[in-house]
Amino acid sequence: MTKVKIFFILSGYQLTWLMCVFGELIYNSFIPGLICGLFFLIICFLNSAKIKKTIQIVFLISIMGYSFDTLLVFFEIYNFNSSFHVGVLPIWMIVLWPSFSILFDEILIFLSKYKIIAVILSSILGPFTYFAGSPLGLINISNLLLFFILMVSFWAILMIIYLNYIIKLKFN
Repeated sequence: MTKVKIFFILSGYQLTWLMCVFGELIYNSFIPGLICGLFFLIICFLNSAKIKKTIQIVFLISIMGYSFDTLLVFFEIYNFNSSFHVGVLPIWMIVLWPSFSILFDEILIFLSKYKIIAVILSSILGPFTYFAGSPLGLINISNLLLFFILMVSFWAILMIIYLNYIIKLKFN
């Protein structure tokens, strides 16, 4: 993979995240994040060398993430201040999780050589990304200790599952 492609994928995900967050905060609207995320996903899928495998990886990661978020919101560990929800989650989570999952398909493959570091980084950066929404007013965390215990556990398990099982989809 070229450095340019890596740059565009990382930038596309970051732009999607920013549009989801600041679309809600500045415009009180899900539309900027939804449009940006859909555009990013379409471009990624159209440029995928193995679109079927990419879709499988994105689907599996997204389902796990969306299910985890749904459970934590349902059990009131945290909730999102959002203009429009599908179920209990903001509608832009429908594009944010798949946009994040593209990183697993295209960028995070190199982590298979550094499994312990990958699990540690995932356990730190995943929860931090959610927590970053708290001072902005996008997410309300009702129990901070339980939030971090569950988040660190989920992100470690997600990375372990990815490194030991899902990554095999890419190469089979």
